[in-house]
Amino acid sequence: MKEARTTATSRWFHSSEGHNRSVNELHKHVDQEEPYRWRNIPELIYKDEQGNATFKDVTRRVLFGEAYGQGMEVRYFEVEAGGHTTLEKHEHTHLVIPIRGRGAALVEDQVVRLTMHDLVYVPSWAWHQFRADDDSELGFLCMVKVERDRPTLPTSEELEMLRHNAAVADFIRI
Repeated sequence: MKEARTTATSRWFHSSEGHNRSVNELHKHVDQEEPYRWRNIPELIYKDEQGNATFKDVTRRVLFGEAYGQGMEVRYFEVEAGGHTTLEKHEHTHLVIPIRGRGAALVEDQVVRLTMHDLVYVPSWAWHQFRADDDSELGFLCMVKVERDRPTLPTSEELEMLRHNAAVADFIRI
């Protein structure tokens, strides 16, 4: 449960863990300990979907989250060489900017090559998946709403429809 209150000097946030934190206490600058590794920003498991979602060699870091009070999260995902994210769709959108390595993405019914600093918009209910090239990692920033729905995985019928497009069939990993 998120609770926010505003005073003349600061805003407070109550997290589900039960502690309050002032915006003034949040990190205003976080340096990198090494490239793509920010101080005090933990590396997290990409997903915990009770074994239902398939992905390979993906990690995430939440760079800006709920505590900043913007209603948005900025996350950094890193896909190791040959790895991929889950093939999924959902109501919320993604705004993605690749900042490291090489790879490609499925967005709706198109496979697009990703170039550093491209802008990728994943519309609502669009099938999407990100893959690193076999010889390069892929790192990207992804902005989403804090309050968002859970992903939907493809049914066997939906996979069959996706595979009617040869480029998509060759690209997707499940």
